[in-house]
Amino acid sequence: MTSPLTSLPKVSVLTRRHVVTALGASAALAGSRAARAASAAKGIYPVATCSYMVMFAAQGLGYFKDEGLDSRLVQGGSGVKTREIIASGQGDFALADFVHPMLLTNKGRPCKALTAVDRIAAGLQFMIRADLYAQGITDLAKFVAWKRPDGRKPLVGVSSIGGTTHIWSTYFLEKLGYDGMVTWLGVGNVDTMLGSLKTKQVDVLINTYSLVGEVERQGYGKLLYDGSDPRNWDSVIGGTVPVTVNYCLQARIDRDPALVQAWTNAVMRAGQWVDKHDPEEIYGAIEPFVGSTSRESNLIEIKATKAVGNPAGLIDEAAFDRGAKVWFREMTGVQKLPLDAVYAARFAEAAAAKYPA
Repeated sequence: MTSPLTSLPKVSVLTRRHVVTALGASAALAGSRAARAASAAKGIYPVATCSYMVMFAAQGLGYFKDEGLDSRLVQGGSGVKTREIIASGQGDFALADFVHPMLLTNKGRPCKALTAVDRIAAGLQFMIRADLYAQGITDLAKFVAWKRPDGRKPLVGVSSIGGTTHIWSTYFLEKLGYDGMVTWLGVGNVDTMLGSLKTKQVDVLINTYSLVGEVERQGYGKLLYDGSDPRNWDSVIGGTVPVTVNYCLQARIDRDPALVQAWTNAVMRAGQWVDKHDPEEIYGAIEPFVGSTSRESNLIEIKATKAVGNPAGLIDEAAFDRGAKVWFREMTGVQKLPLDAVYAARFAEAAAAKYPA
């Protein structure tokens, strides 16, 4: 290979400036080659909460980079918007509710879950306006029986209609006997969710523990019901379920299985790291992604989300069957699918072999 120094001006003596310039050009060339060698990969997550901390940790700890990926994470704005970004090809991988790859598969865009990150939906905290709680509306039965001043049903806010929180909380209300007794509204990302409760645009907001911490700390909301509490969860669902999954289009798998394996390796490794570290350490790794809520609130959510995590990342038939009664119902519009139609187990299995739990 021709030395970069041969391109220097033909003079009898090399000046210091010439040598520095040549070495700089050589380093830049090497750097550009290294950059080209890394595979670009864009990950999409719904909103900036600790529910998605496995993806954040993989980025913050450099695990994507270790797998040879030049990764970038982008907030979708909701689970539904995240799904739309993946469907359009503007993102490579997503972390969201399992229902989203199922819906894409139903609509002719075959899609596969790569790993599961949890065993219980961690974001089923029902937060009521503090003024309503002070009036004695202190449980779900009293809330659904209450009417707004104009006589309308209570308004319940979730990030998006059709997203994780909406799918699971509607099922809870159905099973608790409160089906059709509230009106649902999609209220967006963390800032707009908090604002909707604070300004009384909604009467109850359903989301994660970090938002509970914020509304209670600022005094405009109270925790009314916790569907993620294992006792409440088991009474309604009956056991663990792969609620949130890393997923991608089948076309991505067909086009670049090595890229898919690298992404799966990184998120599997991150899930195991989260499982073995305390909330303070986890917060240090993911803090840039969850800045809309306070450190104290995030630590509460990290602890709760970690408790329901699935560090092994694998999905089994029994857990899938428990989730089926939630996913495959008229409200979701998802047509029934077998597990192997929406889960590419080989990537999780290979990742588990590389990074044993």
